[in-house]
Amino acid sequence: MSLTERLLRPLLKSSARPLVTHYDDVLGSRIELSVATLANWAAKTANWLVEEFDVEEGDEVAVELPAHWQTAGVLLGAWWCGGHVVADAAGARVAFVGPEGSVGKAEATAVVALDPLGRGLGGSVPSGALDYLSEARLAGDDFSPLVPIAGDTPALLGSTVDDVLARAGARAGELGIDEGARVLSTRDWTLPDGVLDALLTPLVVGAHLVQVTGSTPDKLAAHREAERTTVDLT
Repeated sequence: MSLTERLLRPLLKSSARPLVTHYDDVLGSRIELSVATLANWAAKTANWLVEEFDVEEGDEVAVELPAHWQTAGVLLGAWWCGGHVVADAAGARVAFVGPEGSVGKAEATAVVALDPLGRGLGGSVPSGALDYLSEARLAGDDFSPLVPIAGDTPALLGSTVDDVLARAGARAGELGIDEGARVLSTRDWTLPDGVLDALLTPLVVGAHLVQVTGSTPDKLAAHREAERTTVDLT
């Protein structure tokens, strides 16, 4: 079973509950994703990767993106279809980059607009690239891998599905994150440690992640109060 299925399947019993809330304090935006919404974006991403790029189990998918709700959909979608998430686009089947990212290092480049409301790039798609948000949203809302994703499939910089899950579970205990926790994080989603601690560890125990970017101490204090967070990853 894929990393994404093993993370999300237990949570879908309460699919309407909030799972990830993303604040961009530079833009002044707040976006909240339920379990069902995040699973929907992951499914669309996985379907798009399979249908557009023939991504198969173990194929490298480079992710060069900041901490963002759209990045969560990209990562979970890549893992759902068996993609091996890496940091270096060179030689990857697909590279996901932000609007200012480099195009042409991977076999294909998908530009993620990082728009708070999920709008695509419009007419500003770089030559030789694809607009992830505009295209992936047309893909199917449900995903089933063509073949079962084995636990020894590489998932994150050489670590297997089983390894990543075990490390996330261990880190949850070390960081004091348990089921029902409300985690405020300002950490970058670097590969692998940032993604492991600030995304996968909350997900593996069913905690609510409040991810904040571009903040100040005063705004962080306000977010803690408004979101009633119980754990800090800052």
